[in-house]
Amino acid sequence: MSLIRLFRRDPSSTPLPYTASPLLLFFRDILLLLRYSWALPGILLPLRLGHTTPLDELYLSFGSLISFLVQVVLTIAQIAFLVSIPLMVIFQLPAFWIFVYIAIALALNYAVCMFVLNGFERILVSNVPEPKQQGHEGECWFFINGVANSQYWLQNNIDQLAYSFGRKITGIHNRTAGLIFDLIECLIQRCFSYATGDIRSAYYLLKRELLNPNCDKVVMILHSQGGIEGSLVIDWLLDELPQDLLHKLEVYTFGNAANHFNNPRQSSTCQPIVRSIGHIEHYANSQDAVSHLGVLHFTNVPNRYLGRLFIRPGSGHMMNQHYLDNMFTLGPDHKVLESNEFMDMEVDMTWSESDKLLNKRDENREMTLLPIPNIEISNSSESRQSNGTQAWRVKDFSRLWQYRNGGTPGRAPGLRQENDRSLL
Repeated sequence: MSLIRLFRRDPSSTPLPYTASPLLLFFRDILLLLRYSWALPGILLPLRLGHTTPLDELYLSFGSLISFLVQVVLTIAQIAFLVSIPLMVIFQLPAFWIFVYIAIALALNYAVCMFVLNGFERILVSNVPEPKQQGHEGECWFFINGVANSQYWLQNNIDQLAYSFGRKITGIHNRTAGLIFDLIECLIQRCFSYATGDIRSAYYLLKRELLNPNCDKVVMILHSQGGIEGSLVIDWLLDELPQDLLHKLEVYTFGNAANHFNNPRQSSTCQPIVRSIGHIEHYANSQDAVSHLGVLHFTNVPNRYLGRLFIRPGSGHMMNQHYLDNMFTLGPDHKVLESNEFMDMEVDMTWSESDKLLNKRDENREMTLLPIPNIEISNSSESRQSNGTQAWRVKDFSRLWQYRNGGTPGRAPGLRQENDRSLL
């Protein structure tokens, strides 16, 4: 029986606090990148070129081909640029000409990215017609994309999200500067808590809607580097907004690259435990290198990475092609199918003696079942409980799944979560 553990890690590999020295964090992140270099090919695999849909990143359309080819050229050029600078210093070229060379290279890179990949609009809205359903009037949904995302790909992301959940999706464009420069930006954002323009835009939009009395729910969906940006936005919101407004916020991440995700308890004496943000869920592919650098590496550090975690056995990091297509599969009518391999996987609730000790001393864990288990996901029918009781599946624990096709989450029977209101 093949099982993927969701809540277990080697205690000896506890990462540095995210508030540690930025330079030390930067150094440790480089080592972490080398540690998980084996998983880097899994970012683009499987390609599925014969089974892609028009909204997938590698679908053979003009926009996708331009986005992909320009990123390939930029990646080669940026590697050559970074290698050339120390060589120029070694050969003692005049400092003036080195600075001129750097300025011209960065200006050309910026021009290509802005005019070919990014465009000049930072905020995009889904082009999918909204279904006429009651109860969505007070909801605001936002999406922040990951690295190397052109405006064309971002539009496809928010359109597929709109089809999947039956809501208008506002995309906040995390503009690309080319893959290599994007990765450097990730390290700077993550280690130095540096707020780029898209982070400030996201903070402004979310804060505005959380303060809006006509908005009763704000949903933020994050992918890859968007997880880093979203975690910084949350830190700012926790600093400034009252708890009752923050509880309107729900966060769902895919391939999250952040090194922390905060959601403090409203009160140390509150039972059942109620946290500031209404709900947080993380979705990750088990062989996704970015997930290993983020959510899968940090999630079990106490009070470091709050939220429920779902791991899908498999590789791939692209939002539509590897995450949404597998977890919220669309049918020919652009409706989410009621069954897919991941959501139908059985959940086996078991826990070891060491896990019991961990759970006893860690009273602030985000996810609590009764009793507190380790959760394992299995794609084997052998995990069905032999005593005849109901076999729980991934879809029974996923709140985001209940939003599919314009739905609204309800209460799951027989279980409870620390984040009250309902399990899901």
